[in-house]
Amino acid sequence: MTEEEKKYKGIIWTLSVIIPLAVAALFGINLPKMGYDVEPLGFLPPIYATINGLTAISLVLAVRAIKRGNARLHERLIKLCMVFSSLFLLMYVAYHMTSESTSFGGEGAIRIVYFFILITHIILSIVIIPFVLFTFIRGIAGAYERHKKLARITYPMWLYVAVSGVVVYLMISPYYTH
Repeated sequence: MTEEEKKYKGIIWTLSVIIPLAVAALFGINLPKMGYDVEPLGFLPPIYATINGLTAISLVLAVRAIKRGNARLHERLIKLCMVFSSLFLLMYVAYHMTSESTSFGGEGAIRIVYFFILITHIILSIVIIPFVLFTFIRGIAGAYERHKKLARITYPMWLYVAVSGVVVYLMISPYYTH
């Protein structure tokens, strides 16, 4: 383990616990119901779904870049993915703090498909946090072999979370009320 990895290990594990707990706590806060005069941010879901899509595209391009030997472009694209993921998280929380949750209205088999995708998306969005952060730190620290080994696990999970986020949005979007 590099000094850089040792330096950030505690921070990564702390963030990996705090982020899901904070999101869960904030998800339960609805500012208008608490009497605050805030405008519902109902316009955010298509924006953060688009950001998930851009994350997926950037991840694929980052892998292509490194396979072609372009480490500089790879690093820039991964940093962009980190920014996209952070923006998604902020917008997702802001939406849920100001707007009513939308229920999926589909019936039958599509309902089972929707909830399967949603549940796996939620679980992996929590699991992926330390994987992304450790993979990122290993790359930045120059521990490329260890970075590559972990990235083989991180990449498909992160890509699934990004793509499934778009799919969940597309499946629930007909049921949004503004």
